[in-house]
Amino acid sequence: MGEARRLTAILAADVVGYSRLMGEDEVGTAKLVRERRETATPIVGAFGGRLVKTTGDGLLLEFPSVVAAVECAIAIQGMMTERNSGLPAAKRILYRIGVNLGDILVEGDDILGDGVNIAARLEGIAEPAGICLSEDAWRQVRDKVKEAFVDLGEKTLKNIARPVRVYALKSNGSTPAVAMAVEKSTWPRLSIVVLPFANIGGDASQDYFVDGVTESLTTDLSRIAGAFVIGRSTAFTYKGKPVDSKQIGRELNVRYALEGSVQRARNRMRVNVQLIDTETGSHLWGERFDKPVTDLFDMQDEIVSSLANRLGQELATAEARRAERAENPDSMDHYFLGLAQLNKGVTLEIFDKARSHYDRAIELDRNNVEAMIGRAWIDLFSATNYFSDDRVERFRSAEERLGKVLKLGSNNASAHCALGVLRMYTHRVAQGIAECERALAVDRNLADAHAWIGVAKFLAGRNEETEGHVLEALRISPRDARASVWMYFVGAARLGAGRDAEAVVWLNRSIELGRNWPLPHLWLAAALARLDRLEEARDAARAGLELNPGFTIARLRSSAFSDNPVYLAGRKRVYEGMHLAGVPEGSAKPN
Repeated sequence: MGEARRLTAILAADVVGYSRLMGEDEVGTAKLVRERRETATPIVGAFGGRLVKTTGDGLLLEFPSVVAAVECAIAIQGMMTERNSGLPAAKRILYRIGVNLGDILVEGDDILGDGVNIAARLEGIAEPAGICLSEDAWRQVRDKVKEAFVDLGEKTLKNIARPVRVYALKSNGSTPAVAMAVEKSTWPRLSIVVLPFANIGGDASQDYFVDGVTESLTTDLSRIAGAFVIGRSTAFTYKGKPVDSKQIGRELNVRYALEGSVQRARNRMRVNVQLIDTETGSHLWGERFDKPVTDLFDMQDEIVSSLANRLGQELATAEARRAERAENPDSMDHYFLGLAQLNKGVTLEIFDKARSHYDRAIELDRNNVEAMIGRAWIDLFSATNYFSDDRVERFRSAEERLGKVLKLGSNNASAHCALGVLRMYTHRVAQGIAECERALAVDRNLADAHAWIGVAKFLAGRNEETEGHVLEALRISPRDARASVWMYFVGAARLGAGRDAEAVVWLNRSIELGRNWPLPHLWLAAALARLDRLEEARDAARAGLELNPGFTIARLRSSAFSDNPVYLAGRKRVYEGMHLAGVPEGSAKPN
């Protein structure tokens, strides 16, 4: 006989912030959790549910009907609202609930399988006092319960092979489960709705293009690490209607809204966008694209790619500002503070500040994947910028962190990109390129991955190919925080190839965008010296050495990142140019 299986409705619930509550008042919290669970038991029975098992802070329930499971979830949340009334916010026991319809494996009284796992993952992404449904569950209840649900779009859930479309119970005053409105401070970080772009000019034939920009941007923003993006179906219910950003924030439980408009005039297309803080109604950022009309689909792709990259950086900056105001910054607050530091440039001081935030984030949550990736990037940048001679240890640390991240989830584009950089800088260029290509397969808009492939080509002695990859990165993200780094590598490739005048142009561009980074100044000094512009070369060398006083030609010689003969010949040109520019020789130290 085969294994016993059945199709059933699964409800998973757990207590928000259970570890914190237990740490503050173990006895009191355990008592409250037990009382809430005992109160929920008859509610479960009234809806025909079965308690499969409990954990310290959670419940796993099974129902013969999805409608019954959802109505039970709403009733439980209503009960929790009543029991929490009068309690201070810090003492409230809040449930997150996830509901799924799935095929399960039965083992005695226990149930197992993806159907159960998906319910648990849905509970994990639900808001405090909220309920999340899989699309399979939502289809069964959409016309059978009076409450409305918000389409959150497809979500990649941990250890679930395929993305799952998720629906959340819509917040409104008449819904018991959310009657105690979630405080604004608990709104999801990086939560955003892309409102339907307006078609200015009245040309109905452009509607498909305008709607396509909105839909594609919604999809691409959902790839941002930690992003909570409202699905297009819900967003399009606001199409053509006057909207109040604060009201939208309350209705959809999001911190940010993106508004936009598209206008076509003869052979040009203009796109305006504004990022709005829904709590205050203030405008955080705006951008305008004004381009000649060529292929509309190519134009749409370019606009969406550029917007998605820029928005990712703007949202991270906004979250860092919020974190600075937080009385007790949590793990993700420290992650955003670290990211904001890292986006400021390439100096030892910046690295130290970013490292401290990432370390604190990991201390607060040892599975904070984004903080672990950020910490790995700090090690990589420290190892490759000649600030010290411990690059072997830095590489080892980065590889250990990235290995842990990719065990937790193999589809993290940033982790694959960082691993690619690690491998290309440790004499594994082909593997490095493969990892960056894998990152692009996960996130086609990861401009950094394009640029690092260009760096790999430079390390492989294929100097002429570097520029093309960097230009693609700049096309996707023309105002990227890393643009200075990308331009430096084109300059380095040009210098290595003996095209010194072109190297000067690219290195100056790099310096304009990142004046606090030593390497472009030092490579510019070498390029200028080889052009016999010695006075300018010495000025550039002094600027670089002020930023990194410990830099020496000996340190540079001792840390070649490739044994390719073309690359090494280019390095020799750099050593000679730096010597002429007055960069100190120093003495070699162990790696």
